[in-house]
Amino acid sequence: MDLFDSNAAERANLPRNMIENSMFEEEPDVVDLAKDSSTFPAFPTLDPDEVAYEPRSSRLLVRGLGENDMDDDEEDCESSARLLGMSFMNRSSSNRSNSSPYARQSSPRSCSRPSTRTMVACLLVLVLVASLIMVMYLLPGCTFTKAGCPKPNKTAPFEPVYPNSTSGEPFPWAELRLPRSIRPLGYDLTLTPDLDNMTFTGRTVIEMSVLHSTKRIVLHAANINIIKATFKLGDGKADDVHVLEYKPHQQIAIKMKEELKAGQQCVLTFDYSANLSHTYDGFYNSSYTDKDGNKRVLAATQFEPLSARKAFPCFDEPSFKATFLIKINRKPNYMTLSNMPQAKTTTLSNSLMQDEFEKTNVNMSTYLVAFIVANFTRVNSTDPGTMVSVYSVPEKKEQTRFALDTASKLLTFYNKFFEIEYPLKKLDLVAIPDFLAGAMENWGLITFRETTLLLGNNSSSLEKQVVASVIAHELAHQWFGNLVTMSWWNDLWLNEGFATYMEFMSLQEILPSLDTGNLFLSVRFRAMDKDALNSSHPVSTEVNTPEQVEEMFDSVSYEKGASILLMLNASLPKEFKKGIIQYLKTFRGLNTETEDLWNSLTQVSTTRQNISEMMNSWTSQKGFPLVNVSRKGDQVTLSQEPFLLTSDNTTKKSRLWTIPITYVNDSCSLAPECSQMFTLKSKSENLKVPESVKWLKLNYKSTGFYVVDYGNDGWNALIEALSTNISVLTPEDRASLIHNIFALSRLGRVPFEQVLHLLNSMSNETETSPVREALLQLNSVHGLLDKRQESGLVARMKTYILTHFGSLMNNQSWGEEQSLSKQELRSALVSTACTLNEESCVANATSLFKQYSDSNFTITIPGDLQQAVFTVAAQSDDGWKSLLNLYTTTTYDAEKRKMLKGLASTQDPRRIAWILKAGLNGDIIQTQELPLIINTVCNGFAGYLFAWDFIQVNWDRLIDKFPLGSFAIQSIIKSTTSQFSTQAHLDQVQAFFSSLKQRGSQMRSVREALETIRLNKRWMESNLQAFGKWL
Repeated sequence: MDLFDSNAAERANLPRNMIENSMFEEEPDVVDLAKDSSTFPAFPTLDPDEVAYEPRSSRLLVRGLGENDMDDDEEDCESSARLLGMSFMNRSSSNRSNSSPYARQSSPRSCSRPSTRTMVACLLVLVLVASLIMVMYLLPGCTFTKAGCPKPNKTAPFEPVYPNSTSGEPFPWAELRLPRSIRPLGYDLTLTPDLDNMTFTGRTVIEMSVLHSTKRIVLHAANINIIKATFKLGDGKADDVHVLEYKPHQQIAIKMKEELKAGQQCVLTFDYSANLSHTYDGFYNSSYTDKDGNKRVLAATQFEPLSARKAFPCFDEPSFKATFLIKINRKPNYMTLSNMPQAKTTTLSNSLMQDEFEKTNVNMSTYLVAFIVANFTRVNSTDPGTMVSVYSVPEKKEQTRFALDTASKLLTFYNKFFEIEYPLKKLDLVAIPDFLAGAMENWGLITFRETTLLLGNNSSSLEKQVVASVIAHELAHQWFGNLVTMSWWNDLWLNEGFATYMEFMSLQEILPSLDTGNLFLSVRFRAMDKDALNSSHPVSTEVNTPEQVEEMFDSVSYEKGASILLMLNASLPKEFKKGIIQYLKTFRGLNTETEDLWNSLTQVSTTRQNISEMMNSWTSQKGFPLVNVSRKGDQVTLSQEPFLLTSDNTTKKSRLWTIPITYVNDSCSLAPECSQMFTLKSKSENLKVPESVKWLKLNYKSTGFYVVDYGNDGWNALIEALSTNISVLTPEDRASLIHNIFALSRLGRVPFEQVLHLLNSMSNETETSPVREALLQLNSVHGLLDKRQESGLVARMKTYILTHFGSLMNNQSWGEEQSLSKQELRSALVSTACTLNEESCVANATSLFKQYSDSNFTITIPGDLQQAVFTVAAQSDDGWKSLLNLYTTTTYDAEKRKMLKGLASTQDPRRIAWILKAGLNGDIIQTQELPLIINTVCNGFAGYLFAWDFIQVNWDRLIDKFPLGSFAIQSIIKSTTSQFSTQAHLDQVQAFFSSLKQRGSQMRSVREALETIRLNKRWMESNLQAFGKWL
């Protein structure tokens, strides 16, 4: 694959307009005259990079010109008029429309003779215009200024306009994406971190190849101070070079005196210094307290998506793959880790040790580079044929065994499944005490939060499920993402969607006792909830700015991506595995786009089905379909339309999906062989069934990413069948009916009364997935009513939930439970009962915490009950204090996190204020936990307005801690706004985020928040009056 073609996909990923992305840009787009040499035959040829990076649909913006869009044939006249300051002529004309000073008007059928005064004035103006044109045309080499400039004559070449660098000199590149003139071949990095002063120095040597002639080298660097830079061409000597920096794009550049020719090799060397980052990206400092109470410091990296540039100058885009040789200088009391095994250690003259790592035997994207300086201990195994190690702080070494065993099993499984051996010599899994993401798939050095890697000996199956899922996800990335990498962040789903899908699929194979099927089902439902918003985005969508790149890390890229892969596998089970293996083998070591995956699947299709045609409808447009079912006798009509909770003029146009519809009926509904398939490609199609069929259930086991509306008759038939025999459908199908009917109620297609009819028909439900989905939906409605202070309706909803699920709640034990599915069910039921202050639940939880406290915290509370017990305990003064003391001393991270959620669930306003502040300050509570704290606080009646005020007051500190657009910021915005449902709150949220401007106003998560509030408001206003009758 030629990575350096000037193809349409590259151009599509560029910004529409540099002004629009004002947070990161200062200069407008420039005119690209290299596109049409016939228009300006005398102009010199521009650098090919200018051709490849003209933004699609960009607006003409040149100094002296405005940014109004205009027709081609209007352009010359408009520019001349504006440049000469003659727009007053348009405004003064009575024949012009007020709406546009430049609008053309048809010639009048008749006109009166102008007065002598008017003719004289016009003559003077024409003379002035002619004089100015002659003078300006004769000026040699006129350049554009704010005052304007005429069209250049053929002796004055038209130069692109570039922004100014920090030194005031023109910076030789104006795009967010780097030019493709130069390709890095290898990096030689030497880093010397100073953990006493939280700084580091570095030397980066980059070996490069020139792909086409150029006089500039442009790469990334951010927040580093370059002390010296040298350049060497071929075997020549290294000369000092001047480095230009353009901070808005985090780019640096070298202007060459002589043009570099295609095929030449060259080397850039940078010496630099920087501070270790105080946030969670780049090369950042972290700390923890050891068993003796001493503070220990360490340094770790988190480069995805755009932060390798904060540790060393580099070509920081996924498609610039290269090799890496890494050396780290450290004090003798530290150890270091990197992607490759350590090759040697050398004692330096300044009492430092230098650890040199083997050069990578694979080409890597910069975001996968990693290194750590710390005091960790390890356990290791070579069972899969590769050295697998798990690292932690010394005090938690005994908590690493489950992770080691699971990683070894998964590595063996993936080696066999993908038919490609893991290519590196070792695989390290490292628990970082202070780490924002759940985990990061750095090739050969995967980093984790402690809560997603470490487990105590008495951990529950639910806690093991969490850790195993994260490990499975990150190991899948070693193939999907590391070995084969998306070309640009617009196709992030090729990494994250696949890793999410493989996470569930692999654990169902090697650890079936962890029962990840229910979890995957719930994940698909939540992805649909987000994708139903008009503010959602296609799986593969254009992204340009750093903020937009960060926002791609969301449920659409992860869970929806995984869901459409599940749907594809369900419809093409034989071809699917062959296709993804073909994809990995074909593009091993390369970068890909979505179309490459579909082509690989098409090539192995036995029916030569065009997979691209089928799947593009799922990746290139946002949302998902609503399938409507109507029936007359043996004729079933299936029609599709977009399921969109908010529609506007741009979304009302017809959108179609190729939908692999599965269905069962009353004659056969449980076994996989009962499922039949029908592909719906057009707006509406017919299907024949025997007249004896009483009902149809579409989307067998909810493997398809669509919602079904059966119509009044269809819903009634299903409700009647479930009333007679709850087991007539699989648990997954019963859960999907619950999810679908709540979604349709939110859409306004079915009344909430119909929702309650379905739930009433399932009063004997005991399976985990339908009960959890019903409780989640009902708790959401209860929360909205509670936040609106509809106390009467809140009481009725509480009564309905406790009546409907009361017997199931009362049947739950409070001792150890072995079955993971039953643990999930019990956790959902007990948490709901205690949150609603059901007496027996509160009494049992209080008693269990007292036993725990009286035993000096030595007895074990079952893992699935811990959250409910800690939450109840935190509601009393003594319980909250005891829980806080326990939180600061416990070493079991999964348990510690539940304690934190318990503390944050308090309804005491002073304690709410304290815990929010403590999370932000990061002393007692790590700042990485702040999104969790805010989410928990917002669930309570006393805390949700506190949290909203808190983020408004502390917004600048929040975006200093967490990057704009990051998942942490997305989570904070959603948590604090998703339960608002009044016009007053809508106005507040809109006013606050509008006031932020480039500090966050343009984020997609803000649009989601505003849309959600409007939907909450609409739904409440539509249903409030009838709620009393229904409940």
